Amino acid sequence: MPTSLTGVSTVLRALLLSALLTLVPVGIGVAVSDDTTTERPPPSYEGTDLADFDAGAAVVQRTPFCDLVPPEAVKAALGTAGELTSYGNGEESAALPGSDVAHEYGCLFASADAVGREARGWVFAPPVSAERASGLISAATTSVCVAQPGAPAYGTPSVAVVCTDGDTRTASFRGLFGDAWLACSLTLPVGVTEADLVTRAGRWCVAVAQASSFMAS
Repeated sequence: MPTSLTGVSTVLRALLLSALLTLVPVGIGVAVSDDTTTERPPPSYEGTDLADFDAGAAVVQRTPFCDLVPPEAVKAALGTAGELTSYGNGEESAALPGSDVAHEYGCLFASADAVGREARGWVFAPPVSAERASGLISAATTSVCVAQPGAPAYGTPSVAVVCTDGDTRTASFRGLFGDAWLACSLTLPVGVTEADLVTRAGRWCVAVAQASSFMAS
């Protein structure tokens, strides 16, 4: 894995940086979850389309979850195996713009063999209100990130965007699950059609939601 931001696309830098900057006012003076996660087995990967996912049954935890992401989900998203870089609340990481201090728990899976393929998932450590979520949704759309109004919901409220940066394209879904702001993204070369990217990103994001959640029966 890289130890700097070399190779991280401009789009991803902008996506992550905007998320961090908008989160700073929330993170100050707010009690957050600790770094413990109730033990549970990794969920099985079924390749569920986002449109078929019951987001209302997901109880997302504001805790580390990267070890619970099924390797099959990573391979299905990237088209190859991915190496994991994870980071936690209060940590510095090369996976963040400028090695900023994280106010979230995040995972970056990148292919060591295929350039321009990254799968990410992250959940904010502090709780997020519905009002704050609306602001985060507004900030997700930029000059290079186009909102997808017909996309399936990923929490309530939620947003989906597709961003193009040179020879790569990123599909990202973000939304509020209770008081947890969960986000995910998939970056692939532009040779992969946008429709295929969005479908694969949706399945990836279901895997992220399941890994970070207790699923209600």
